[in-house]
Amino acid sequence: MRTKLQGIAIEALIYDSRRCQAVVLDQKQGPGTTWPNARAAAASTGAIAAVNAGFFTPEGDPLGLVIAEGDRRGRINRASSLGSGFYALSSSGNPELLRRSAFKGAKEAVQSGPFLVERGRAVGGLSDQSSSARTFIATDGGSGWMVVRTGPCSLSQLASALEGASIGAIRVRTALNLDGGRSSELWVSDQVSGGGTHTRPIWNKPVRNFLAIKRL
Repeated sequence: MRTKLQGIAIEALIYDSRRCQAVVLDQKQGPGTTWPNARAAAASTGAIAAVNAGFFTPEGDPLGLVIAEGDRRGRINRASSLGSGFYALSSSGNPELLRRSAFKGAKEAVQSGPFLVERGRAVGGLSDQSSSARTFIATDGGSGWMVVRTGPCSLSQLASALEGASIGAIRVRTALNLDGGRSSELWVSDQVSGGGTHTRPIWNKPVRNFLAIKRL
């Protein structure tokens, strides 16, 4: 779906975690070595959507811990706000957005940050400088989840726009920023109502990993 929040363009896939699951797809050999874009990554696993995920170094290594199909790559980033949280999928299949300090392990996980919203409130102290495309994953605290790509905005602007907001029928309780700027990409299958979209500008760069949304 497409909408706007306080003038910020929003493109989102909304899903129910009782029916769909976000899994981590990581390219062990580095950005673009297995999948050139989100569409290709999604196709490799029969997913209905995919979004770019965690940050990575100039050398193509994860900037934080990534766990894909139980395989751990990188290590926990304890020094940067870009690693302040985790999207984690437990061995029982329960998805969570966790603070770095609360992460104890998972079947699938990707470290990213900063948090934009926690307990329904905008996180303070975020940058109001750089205006770039953003991607994030968010939940209503229950089974309502979304992956989102935005138009240009600062992290502070985005957090403020999300505070108390609903996208579709999902009220944002927790939102975790993913890699943005020239990494921001969202593909949604035409099997999804309102889908058949792939937002990836020609200036985008290959990324290290993706979150792919699969039906259960």
